[in-house]
Amino acid sequence: MKSLSIKAFCTLFLIVFATETVYANNNDTIRTWDWEKRTDWKYDGWERLKPKNLKMQYAGGMGFLSTGVGWEYGKSGQWNTDVLLGFIPRAYADKFRITFTLKQTYSPWHWYFKPQFSYEPFACGLYVNTIWGEEFWEKEPGKYPNNYYNFSTKLRINVFLGQSITYYPRSDKWRAISFFYELGTNELYVISKVTNKSLHWGDILRLSFGIKVQIYSPHKK
Repeated sequence: MKSLSIKAFCTLFLIVFATETVYANNNDTIRTWDWEKRTDWKYDGWERLKPKNLKMQYAGGMGFLSTGVGWEYGKSGQWNTDVLLGFIPRAYADKFRITFTLKQTYSPWHWYFKPQFSYEPFACGLYVNTIWGEEFWEKEPGKYPNNYYNFSTKLRINVFLGQSITYYPRSDKWRAISFFYELGTNELYVISKVTNKSLHWGDILRLSFGIKVQIYSPHKK
């Protein structure tokens, strides 16, 4: 079921993208990789320390729902670091759980296909997340034989690939609103896949969705 949902979403995304391309060609519109809006902003001094965006993400191995703040930087604003606090409700765990995630994203290209829209065809990154609870540990407890559990149950290292669509409202409060999806896995799942050939990619990949609101607009260069 998970594998089918992943394939269905990716197929839908490609159809939407292809439809936009055909529309542009029929209207004699030439689309180019436009970097102007990405290099038109500059953060100076204490501006660099202010959170630049708010983010909310569903699933992805960091909890049922996570929310937090982020900082974007780099010559073209291609790097983004997020700090997220999430939760797992009792319906999906033995009891209510709190999670914490530190996330790094790299998104090198923005394609502006309409005056107020852009498409980000590729994003990648990694994040480390932890879950609170005495039942989870970073190192194997002494009560277990050596190497009985040779992994941490408290920390997970995740990698992901994704895409997004961004809307630029004519507003002084919001700089941009992005809707994104990510497909990722963690190091434990990868090891399980390598050692267990019966596992399919759909068994170890996780699909997540989210929204990012860029709330802070620096001065122009």
